[in-house]
Amino acid sequence: MPTATDVQGLFNRIAPVYDSLNQHLSLGLHRVWKAMAVAWSGARPGHVCLDLCCGSGDLALMLAHRVGQSGQVYGVDFAVEQLAVAQRRSQSTYLPTPIHWTLADALHLPFADASFDAATLGYGLRNLTDIELGLKELRRVLRPGARAAILDFHRPPPGWRQHLQQWYLDRIVVPAASQCGLTEEYAYLAPSLDRFPRGPDQVKLACQAGFSHAVHYPIAGGMMGVLVVSYGHTLG
Repeated sequence: MPTATDVQGLFNRIAPVYDSLNQHLSLGLHRVWKAMAVAWSGARPGHVCLDLCCGSGDLALMLAHRVGQSGQVYGVDFAVEQLAVAQRRSQSTYLPTPIHWTLADALHLPFADASFDAATLGYGLRNLTDIELGLKELRRVLRPGARAAILDFHRPPPGWRQHLQQWYLDRIVVPAASQCGLTEEYAYLAPSLDRFPRGPDQVKLACQAGFSHAVHYPIAGGMMGVLVVSYGHTLG
């Protein structure tokens, strides 16, 4: 299993092409899935929001428009090159509120308890060295009644969809990354998925981490999923 340093180095290396590859490999659908996660987070005008493992900033930028001038958004990542890309992007587009880009580890967040009204986490939970600890830390910084939406790849049940996903990773994703000199960096996707808990197990981990409500929504034919968690009220 990769160490935190391995993962940090990987995301620093892929930062220059991360956005363009995501756009190309998903046919632009990654923005739809991210918009779904932002909607499921329950972020509203005036909220203080967290985008954890923010990468190049897609979800944080969406949150900024959702919370408006009266809200605040914090984008957190431990890959400095990804944060640099995110900051450049935020400076080149109109935002109703500035985004606070923060270099930090998702397992040890530099925020007080109950700091945020909503949170998102896109394609980051799978890469944490301790998923349950990451969920506990996320739970710690959320206010009672707050909701978090966690978007990531998901292994469908055994069958044609799982075979299709593996074919896509082997025949589309890795060759495209190879053209950018990033074969090893993107070859990690399949083994990371093999280690990643499926939806029902993610729900169990969320409950063990202190969330009172957790629901996993398979999307994109079960090849992606959004885990929505909260405590203090029933998910609607």
